[in-house]
Amino acid sequence: MLNQLLTDIRAFLDERVHPMEREFLNTPFITIKPKLELLRAEVKARGLWAPHLPTALGGRALSLTAFGQVSALLGESPIGHYLFNCQAPDIGNTELLHMHGSPEQQAQWMIPLANGDIRSCFAMTEPEFAGSNPIHMATTAVRDGNDYVINGHKWFSSSAENSAFTIVMAVTDADAAPHKRASQIIAPMDTPGLTLVRNISVMGEPGTDYASHAELRFVNVRVPITNRIGAEGDGFALAQERLGPGRIHHCMRWIGICERSFHLMCAYAVKRELNPGEPLALQQAVQHWIAECRAEIDAAKLLVLDTAAQMDAHGAHAARERVSLIKFHVAGVLLKVLDRAIQVHGAYGMTDDTPLAYWYRHERGARIYDGPDEVHKTSVARRILKGYGLTRS
Repeated sequence: MLNQLLTDIRAFLDERVHPMEREFLNTPFITIKPKLELLRAEVKARGLWAPHLPTALGGRALSLTAFGQVSALLGESPIGHYLFNCQAPDIGNTELLHMHGSPEQQAQWMIPLANGDIRSCFAMTEPEFAGSNPIHMATTAVRDGNDYVINGHKWFSSSAENSAFTIVMAVTDADAAPHKRASQIIAPMDTPGLTLVRNISVMGEPGTDYASHAELRFVNVRVPITNRIGAEGDGFALAQERLGPGRIHHCMRWIGICERSFHLMCAYAVKRELNPGEPLALQQAVQHWIAECRAEIDAAKLLVLDTAAQMDAHGAHAARERVSLIKFHVAGVLLKVLDRAIQVHGAYGMTDDTPLAYWYRHERGARIYDGPDEVHKTSVARRILKGYGLTRS
């Protein structure tokens, strides 16, 4: 069943998606969106839509391990996840609402999100505070009768432009224990006082619509208390629960980027001639890069799939050390593979005639978002060293 699904997805990518990537790379997202919506409709018609979702929501109810393989395949295109409605942050918001949303929240927000009728974003990071310490934030949600009144400043809220709602992380009890201070609250994007200040330019590209990262301000944004997801003070716990599977999703998407970059690198190395009859592929440095990339990609993929299997069997908490391992390790592999692929392509690799430069711009953040490498490495090392008797943290 999974093998057939992967075959069907591969065929769709080859026939319908890869041929239009160059147009996507050189056209604002908002401009090409109508063509992408037609492709999304075709994905639905082929029965390939959102395979991570339960069958009741139109998906295939894949395990995390099985979906990881799908995610790697979709990652080979910069628009793969979007076309299959598996894109972040919507995938995480859908899963969060499915697990913890009220029936009313599910009807109003989750089902349209699962259907692809609307998009969403997630507002957690604040420019005034280090993102590596998610319990340190200034955005507040104060009760006023049956409402919360939200005030604060967020940024890197991915895909906020034209989203229907955001899930905002806000302090609801400043006097509570550090990990019980915040809650997650749904705020429709058209709520008075909620302003999209700008799309943040990332390495020279501000982006549009889904392909953007926004700065948001909340000034006396009033929403019903019933918009809170879970219990008051559960915001941090929900964020951690959301991030576990989310890191599997990201890592397998990065594996897909690696595979496509590797393919482009090898194909170009054979085609590009330094002199007549002397392809670039004969250079020993290039051969070493190819061998190293193949080993690193394969090892990273096996590590991620093994971690996904542990999460399927024992839950995210039991696999937390492995989740940190894959986060920094696969991000590092991704950037090494991308850099080598660009180097092999030379100046051509710096253009948007291939996806390489696009990925390099947008995926350098892999070593930063969802926890910077240094935080994950420290966390892993401390857990390991406890087994050797280290008592200080």
